[in-house]
Order: sequence, then structure tokens, then C-alpha cells
Amino acid sequence: MSNWLFEAVRTAAPGDAAPFIETADGRTLSYGEMFARSSQLARALVSIGVKPGDRIAAQVEKSVEALLLYLATVRTGGVFLPLNNGYTASEIDYFIGDAEPALFVVDPATRAALTPIGNKYGARVETLDRDGGGSLTALAAGESDSAFDDVSRGPDDLAAILYTSGTTGRSKGAMLSHDNLLSNALTLKDYWRFTPDDRLLHALPIFHTHGLFVATNTVLVAGASMIFLPRFDADQAISAMTRATTMMGVPTFYVRLVQHGGLTREATRHMRLFISGSAPLLAETHRAFEALTGHRVLERYGMTETNMITSNPYDGDRVAGAVGFPLPGVSLRVVDVETGAPVPDGDVGMIEVKGPNVFKGYWRMPEKTKTEFREDGFFVTGDLGKRDERGYLHIVGRGKDLVISGGYNVYPKEIESEIDALPGVVETAVIGVAHPDFGEGVTALVVLEKGASVDETAVLSALSGRLAKFKQPKRVLFLDDLPRNAMGKVQKNLLRERYADLYT
Repeated sequence: MSNWLFEAVRTAAPGDAAPFIETADGRTLSYGEMFARSSQLARALVSIGVKPGDRIAAQVEKSVEALLLYLATVRTGGVFLPLNNGYTASEIDYFIGDAEPALFVVDPATRAALTPIGNKYGARVETLDRDGGGSLTALAAGESDSAFDDVSRGPDDLAAILYTSGTTGRSKGAMLSHDNLLSNALTLKDYWRFTPDDRLLHALPIFHTHGLFVATNTVLVAGASMIFLPRFDADQAISAMTRATTMMGVPTFYVRLVQHGGLTREATRHMRLFISGSAPLLAETHRAFEALTGHRVLERYGMTETNMITSNPYDGDRVAGAVGFPLPGVSLRVVDVETGAPVPDGDVGMIEVKGPNVFKGYWRMPEKTKTEFREDGFFVTGDLGKRDERGYLHIVGRGKDLVISGGYNVYPKEIESEIDALPGVVETAVIGVAHPDFGEGVTALVVLEKGASVDETAVLSALSGRLAKFKQPKRVLFLDDLPRNAMGKVQKNLLRERYADLYT
């Protein structure tokens, strides 16, 4: 048995000399160099005791070497666990305690703060910086770059764990198998028509499914290449479009591009495809982008637990505000939330999906896993949607009150708990409100004790050291009471309606 995911990467490679990555500072990495350097890293992992099935956690800046660490982990039969580099030490403590990785790779700047956490849970701690240096790179440099004997892994063996969350506030590790990742990458390669001639403009983070799996894996199984930017910058992106053919981004990227005077038909003449996901793209941004460039952005829909589920068509109408059709091999249904019965087109219901892209369950949470799947194997996404008369899927809400801000999932309960713990606070409701830059702006509605002197600045200051920046509210507003139904449940739908124009 071969290594299911990496063998497909090896088979698709167009040749050792073919380009794989070009960085913003002009560095290049060929496919041959990718194989050699990931071999060195794989040997380094084995030398420090990493075994098949071991988790390797990484909270590091985006770099070529960080991407190679993911590939080396797959090659050793390990399970890759990327962590948002905005997470605070208290958040990291939970992830490391839950996943119990054998190795925890951190930025040198955070080593002092994070090493005690690694030690607490028995993880070895090594470093990797934004330039690719660090103790892990030093270990790898002493290893042979000859072909590594990849550890055999089958389609159902785990390749990664990505943490998501729920309204209870407790994060859940979504277990993604080799075939979850490979099947989706192969489908996207064909559906979006990637070939070795493509060069992807990659400005996404690689601790997230979008940048790590959707973008990178699709490129790899197509034998294509990437322009690998450390972060999104509109000037850099427009400059790189003269050498790129495709771009994947979140709505914020497209808002910034539309606002940039350099976005023209000539600037995008070399591009064949722009893809947007991770949050809803406003119809006005969709229209403005097309007017400036002649390109219609292709929107798609996915989740951490499922990889990509739907996509607007490559050929045919790319409908603003819709996420298209189920991808080949993916079954999707929209059902009544209470009965589970399919609803007619045009009616809103819960989106449920089934296919080789759907994860294997939540790490060490068998009961939670069981409640999220129907008896016939369909996964309950928690997203509410409807199909129009042409079959296009539209996402209309989230049954679990998830907020997606700047492409990142934000779970209200976690923020509510932090604010509720502040002196003078009675209760809090956190909602997502349409935001022109972030898709949705995290917004906190707070009820105070009588006479309390807490203000917006005090709340934001208290959260700054407790929560990652992307989770922190854009606004904190104060109410006398929160609206409730007859059962006493806070009616967040009314709050969303009341503050719908807050950021416009």
C-alpha cells in the first residue's frame, strides 16, 4: 500500500525541473526541490521519534518551509494540525491538551510562552520562523535529501485535524482522511480546469482549509505552480497577476482590489479564473469586479468538516449571491429542520451533505460525531439554504449562529463567555452583521448591571489578550435588555435585523 495522498502528488508532478513555488522575494522552488526538501524534513521528523498516526501541531508564520512541513507530515504517516497564528496562549493550551501532539512547531518569538504548554502535554517543541529558519530547519539540514520511503497510508487513514467549534464554545477537531483531501483536490482540479500551465496567486493563510487544502492540494494534483505571497496586499496581487493565471481569495481580497485604482482589464488580462469563498461575497462587489475586469468571480461553498461542497460552474452563469451546484460525487439535500424531510425548491431548510469529501468525525468526540450525522450517512452542516428554480444553492443563514468574518469562523458563545465574565456585565449576545470589508462584522450587544461604568473601549481592551484578533468585536453596543421569545431564548434574528445597517 502506498501513501494515498502523497503518491497522487508524486504521480501528478510534471518533472523535477518544473516550477512549484515562487515567493514574493524572488525565491523559487522546483518540484524536484520540493521532493528533496520534504524528504529531509520527513527524515528529521522520524529522527526525533514521530511515528505514523502521531499529531504534528504547528503555529507558525506562512512560509515555504511551513508548507513543506505539512507535506513531510503526510509522508511520515503523521497527522497535521495547523493552528491559527492569532490564537493566544490560553487558546493554544486547549488545542495541545486535546490533540496531544508528539511535536509542536512554533515561531521563535513565541517559543518562551508556548514551550511550557508543549511540555505540559508531552510534546516536543521546535521552531520555524517566517523566513524558513529555526531549530526544525536545522535538524532537517543534517538529513539526506535522497528519496524518502513514504510511510504507507490508505484512503481512510488520517492526514489532518482542523479545529472548528460550536455554539457550546468547546472547539472540535475535524478528522480529515487522506481520501477526504485527495478526492476533493482531484474534483476541484477537473471542475476548475487546473493544468500544469496554471500558476495560482496564493495570498491565503495556510492554517486554514482554504489556503492549505483547497489551494495547495489542487495545485499539487494538477502539477501546477504558485506565486506564494506571505499575506494579501493589493499592490503585490495586481503586480503578480501578470504572471499568474488564477487566484483564490476571501471577499475581503476582492473588496480591496475593487477599491484599488490599478484593477483593470489590462491588469487581469493574463488571468483566467478568480475564485472566492470562506464567506459570502456581496453582490455589489461581484458586479463591480466584473465591470472593472470583465471577469465574473466564481463563488463556492465548503466547510472545515467537508472541504468543498458546491461551486458555481466554470462554464455557464456564475450567479452573484449563489454558491452553485454540488460538486461531482457530492450529494446534497435541503431538509426541514424539524422533520428532516426534503423541502421544495425555494423553501429554506437545513443543508445536509454526503460524499468522499466529508470528514471522519470529531477527534475524541464519538457522541458529538454521532449527533451530527443522519442514519443514512448525511452530515448536518448547520447551514440554512435554499435552491432556486435553476438548482443554484443559496446560503441564507446558519442554524448554529456561526459568524464568518474575513474568511474565519467565529463562534459567538466563546466571545459571549469572555464578555460575560467582566465585572458589571449581566449578559451578552454576539451576532454577525453585514460588513463591506469582512463579509460579516463580529458585533457584541451587552446588558450591564445598573450603575456599571463599562464602555466599549473597556470591553475591547479586556478581550485583546484573551481572544485572537479576528474574533474580537468590530463594535460593542449596550442595551437595556436582550429580546427573547416565550421560552426565554435570545432572539438573535431580531438583533441582526435591528443592526443590519450598522457598518454601511
